[in-house]
Amino acid sequence: MKISEIRNGMRNISVQGVISEKGEERNVMTRYGRRRVADAVIKDDSGEMKLTLWEDQIDNIEEGDKVEITGAYVREFRNNLYLNVPRSGEIKKIE
Repeated sequence: MKISEIRNGMRNISVQGVISEKGEERNVMTRYGRRRVADAVIKDDSGEMKLTLWEDQIDNIEEGDKVEITGAYVREFRNNLYLNVPRSGEIKKIE
C-alpha cells in the first residue's frame, strides 16, 4: 500500500518506505505502565506520515533505514495521522 492511500481507522496495513526523521525518545505512562516512545516519519514516493515507535522499535530503527511494516493500524492524534505497529505487527529493515 502507498502512504497516500492510508486513512484514519485502517487496520492490518502493510507499507514500505524510508525513515526520513526520528524524534527524541520520551517516557509516557500507559495502561501497561511507563513506556518509551518516539515519533518518526516514514515516506515513500506518494507521501509521508508520522510513525509511532515503541520500546525496542526505537533502538532498532534509524533515520535513512528502508523498512517494511506489516500489521499496522492508523490513529489520529492531535490532528495528525499516526501509523502504529502493535506487538502482533512488525517493522523490519529491508535492502
